Amino acid sequence: MRRSKIAGYGFYVPEKVVTNFDLEKIMDTTNDWIIERTGIEERHFVDKDFTGPSDLAVQACQDALKDAGKTVEDVDFIIFATLSPDYSFPGSSAFLQPKLGIKDVGAMDIRNQCTGFIYGLSVADQFVKTGMYNCILVVGAEVHSTGMDLSTEGRDVAVLFGDGAGAAVITPAENDTEGILSTVLHANGAYAKELWTENPASCRMPRINKKMIDEGSIYPFMNGRAVFKHAITKFPNVILESLEKAGKSLSDVDLVIPHQANMRITEAVRHRLKLPEEKVFSNIQKYGNTTAASIPIAMTEARDQGLIKKGSLVSIAAFGSGFTWAGAIIQF
Repeated sequence: MRRSKIAGYGFYVPEKVVTNFDLEKIMDTTNDWIIERTGIEERHFVDKDFTGPSDLAVQACQDALKDAGKTVEDVDFIIFATLSPDYSFPGSSAFLQPKLGIKDVGAMDIRNQCTGFIYGLSVADQFVKTGMYNCILVVGAEVHSTGMDLSTEGRDVAVLFGDGAGAAVITPAENDTEGILSTVLHANGAYAKELWTENPASCRMPRINKKMIDEGSIYPFMNGRAVFKHAITKFPNVILESLEKAGKSLSDVDLVIPHQANMRITEAVRHRLKLPEEKVFSNIQKYGNTTAASIPIAMTEARDQGLIKKGSLVSIAAFGSGFTWAGAIIQF
């Protein structure tokens, strides 16, 4: 069975930058409070109507294809991870496809929130390994800003999130010295309501009404303590599990790229694994939590900073809504 690899990657964020000082003007918060609790200094928001995650994904995909030495004609499958699709249906992959100038190839959405990119990477890995496809676009893209309660009532969640897109091109590896060495996927739906958006919901009649809007149940809810407690356990566990599956040890890893959820979580995981600062990549201070987009954005920036190069062994891991958690080991 052949091995798959990440042949190229890219990212895009909207031009509009929203700093913590900007948020101070519209809610009862401070720059110092946000940095202390999250590590975030600024994030990017869309600023034009009818700008969805598929729009943000276009540039990320084009850059990833160029990085891989591929064109849209080479793409034979699209996997789009998002929790904020352009519309309820069809999925964002269907809208991205024509925007890239691609016709007829398969396109699917993945709804695994923060772990969506790794889940998508795992699916692409299997398709390439079995010979079903040879050039797959795996995309993570989010537009959070249009779905946040940007008021004092919603600040605990609203200050965390930003908009953005990241993409990777998955192709067959050319030799045994590179490629995706392992992927590990987990979920425990018993905690689904600890981090979720309750409404609109197809199980409700009607799906949305004025009461839902007035009571704020259309906005994301997070039990921060529960998320933190599980994240600082599941993150290191899945990193070690994916390393064991790949036949590698923590000492072999050149760089760990966690989902950019919260700097306090990242630091707690780093301390649990006894890793030096330079081995754990963070860019949450610039972009906030971009959910499915955070890992491909971070991978691209790490590459641009010379932290990922030929021969690098990289661990990526995520934890989030569901609860879901996932990890992968990649040899570049």
